[in-house]
Amino acid sequence: METGLTYSSTVQVNSTNTALALGSGDMEVFATPALVALMENAAMNAVKPVLPEGSTTVGAMIQTSHLKPSGLNEEVTATAELTEIEGRKLTFKVSATDSKGLVGEGTHIRYIVDRERFLSKL
Repeated sequence: METGLTYSSTVQVNSTNTALALGSGDMEVFATPALVALMENAAMNAVKPVLPEGSTTVGAMIQTSHLKPSGLNEEVTATAELTEIEGRKLTFKVSATDSKGLVGEGTHIRYIVDRERFLSKL
């Protein structure tokens, strides 16, 4: 695995991912929790193809700014770039845009884990 791996995930704002639907606000705009999930999805997929068999990544920290609203039917695209590798710890630069520009940006940390060992902790 090397730094520089990237992936972009896109979602359309609809009635299921608004602040009103998710309970994080009371307006029909793209919810911050949905933005965070989209950023995490991009980071997960950036490294998924190069992980050892039986491994996955789990989110540990995200620090992000949600800079502007995105309305219903808008497409939001989050891009993650792997910027640092420290053993099992992976650090990503994440950002999201819609048709009007930058929606959010931040840093996301994920850890490589063995699926079975991780699930055995339940």
